[in-house]
Amino acid sequence: MNLPPCRLWRPLTSRLGQRQPQPRAGARSCPLPARGRARPLCGRPHGSSPTAAAKPTWGGEIRKFPATNGLQFFLDHYFWQGQRATKALGARQYHVASVLCQRAKVAMSHFEPNEYIRYDLLEKNINIVRKRLNRPLTLSEKIVYGHLDDPANQEIERGKTYLRLRPDRVAMQDATAQMAMLQFISSGLPKVAVPSTIHCDHLIEAQLGGEKDLRRAKDINQEVYNFLATAGAKYGVGFWRPGSGIIHQIILENYAYPGVLLIGTDSHTPNGGGLGGICIGVGGADAVDVMAGIPWELKCPKVIGVKLTGSLSGWTSPKDVILKVAGILTVKGGTGAIVEYHGPGVDSISCTGMATICNMGAEIGATTSVFPYNHRMKKYLSKTGRADIANLADEFKDHLVPDSGCHYDQLIEINLSELKPHINGPFTPDLAHPVAEVGSVAEKEGWPLDIRVGLIGSCTNSSYEDMGRSAAVAKQALAHGLQCKSQFTITPGSEQIRATIERDGYAQILRDVGGIVLANACGPCIGQWDRKDIKKGEKNTIVTSYNRNFTGRNDANPETHAFVTSPEIVTALAIAGTLKFNPETDFLTGKDGKKFKLEAPDADELPRAEFDPGQDTYQHPPKDSSGQQVDVSPTSQRLQLLEPFDKWDGRDLEDLQILIKVKGKCTTDHISAAGPWLKFRGHLDNISNNLLIGAINVENGKANSVRNAVTQEFGPVPDTARYYKKHGIRWVVIGDENYGEGSSREHAALEPRHLGGRAIITKSFARIHGSHVTGRATKLALAVRDPETNLKKQGLLPLTFADPADYNKIHLGAGPSSPRALPGSTKPT
Repeated sequence: MNLPPCRLWRPLTSRLGQRQPQPRAGARSCPLPARGRARPLCGRPHGSSPTAAAKPTWGGEIRKFPATNGLQFFLDHYFWQGQRATKALGARQYHVASVLCQRAKVAMSHFEPNEYIRYDLLEKNINIVRKRLNRPLTLSEKIVYGHLDDPANQEIERGKTYLRLRPDRVAMQDATAQMAMLQFISSGLPKVAVPSTIHCDHLIEAQLGGEKDLRRAKDINQEVYNFLATAGAKYGVGFWRPGSGIIHQIILENYAYPGVLLIGTDSHTPNGGGLGGICIGVGGADAVDVMAGIPWELKCPKVIGVKLTGSLSGWTSPKDVILKVAGILTVKGGTGAIVEYHGPGVDSISCTGMATICNMGAEIGATTSVFPYNHRMKKYLSKTGRADIANLADEFKDHLVPDSGCHYDQLIEINLSELKPHINGPFTPDLAHPVAEVGSVAEKEGWPLDIRVGLIGSCTNSSYEDMGRSAAVAKQALAHGLQCKSQFTITPGSEQIRATIERDGYAQILRDVGGIVLANACGPCIGQWDRKDIKKGEKNTIVTSYNRNFTGRNDANPETHAFVTSPEIVTALAIAGTLKFNPETDFLTGKDGKKFKLEAPDADELPRAEFDPGQDTYQHPPKDSSGQQVDVSPTSQRLQLLEPFDKWDGRDLEDLQILIKVKGKCTTDHISAAGPWLKFRGHLDNISNNLLIGAINVENGKANSVRNAVTQEFGPVPDTARYYKKHGIRWVVIGDENYGEGSSREHAALEPRHLGGRAIITKSFARIHGSHVTGRATKLALAVRDPETNLKKQGLLPLTFADPADYNKIHLGAGPSSPRALPGSTKPT
């Protein structure tokens, strides 16, 4: 039990002659008023540091009060005597004020000792809502409704009403943080209103290996890193330097906790659901609202229940759970819903395994995913130095699990004992195959069987357990004289993971089998990969433990067939070198010519020793930032201060030009590509040169080729949009199903607005791009989308066809009579 320094909870004379555990360095003092304050047990002033001369005045141990009774138990069993409340239990006594102080004042993280977890407020709000709704609540509802701005009056109806929420904190990765901080600077506010952090993980390109790539990234991105560091210092935002690790792993290790409501400017923020929190990916404008102290609006989510029975074993891993769910729900089946896992099978999954499942829930369009608080989370919290949070969560556990008899809008049941290893792809994360069958499917479809590269790590699968299971597979191959036939890369999730797997030998095993350990960063998962082994346009196959495998996602090559699976399956396939290998049944041939079969990997979920934190990479914001300067050069090609968009003139939007009618899948990678374009994320005009360059034009079946309605010439999409803007021609985009699938990047909304766009009209939107609101437009039947999505935040109308078949009524062609303009008005009524 971690306690403030004024409370040295150790016996003066223990019957066993043992001293109680000492408080950790930097622990908090008890914030009780000076008058009537209980006397410190150690005889020192509150908040003072322990010294060798300090001695306790009495002995005692702390025992947990019954969680169901809390303060009532305390009042029933204790009485005040002067400055101390006591109850005699043999030779032991309890210091009441300190116990209450601890229960009420547990910090959110070690880095913010004065920002406390408010389970008391969560409990109060849940009770208000429970009384109003008069029904059992899901865990998702408890956490979401527990953070309502006005729980007594908020209208609550799943899938329909809009909730005004008060998130506990904000997290931003460096690519999206640039625009978010530029927007916050424009607000004129002196400090952020909630704890917030910036994480440098997106701008490090995988090229030669960890240390070399990190040095190169620091040099290339010095201007951006300096801007983020100084902006963080100026406005009270914690800054994790490059090399710290991937944002979601850092959050899991330091900031996530059961019951937290956290928003992050990255679509895989739901990773924190593995620690029982509601963690949601948003655009930068939403993050700025929260940092400015404005209630955040979210369409009241539906709740999809996934009941897990049985237990994981053998080659089956937590990754296979979400690969299976993705195959069931598809990339849009979770839109507008929180996926809530429950059931007896949950206890067979490690905390980091639960995080893996929640992380990839972004690929089914879910608002987020979450697991109920259990002993696996408690174990992880304790191992990462947060036993005080685990103890507090124990007291409030009833609010951190679903109520018995709660209702789910949809229920999926998965027997983990029957679940087989899966591999999904190519080109979409919901094309699910059992590993045993993917080889034959690949032969039938003409997909390349030879695996060119196997890649493990990323924010989805880079935990200590993941690295251990992969190393267990690699060790078997090495014992038979084998190395990987495919190229093999390893991405540690954080500096703490890197340092710990180096200490415990996992990293060396993975190197010995042929692997290259990359920097603690996103790397190839987001396209930050300087790939040299193939030419662009060359058909090839890669297998990864990542979460997303859209066309060109990892290496900008549209002919790369990317498959996602677990790290241990990636390792086994990289050793075999082919998609036709099934480690459950197939044999390998050792260096001695003898055949052998890989045994199912087994590894510790957490290190037996403590985690090695590695290098200190965190920058605390200073207490006084009045003298801090944040400079943005007017000639910079990486950063650009924002100018307000032109205001609506109050007139209907009529006869809008169609820039492009998109055919098929159009993800945020198609709308605003990542990879080499990441360097322009802080410069709106420069990054707008990648607008929709990956989208397929229905008119000619080509990417980045649209007809200019004035000149009748075909040209790049951004150039055509700039031509229209220069000549005062307002335009729209026509999209297909699930437009905007993928990342939370708001650049997919900022860019079309910057280049003169007025509306995006689709069959349907992905979650972050939109959720339903009723409305219509004349001539064509259209519905207005969620007023708090990225598009609407930036002044673009997100519209859907009331009848999706109306998409086919819009025809493109050459000639002055071609109906390239949208007929009628698009003003919603």
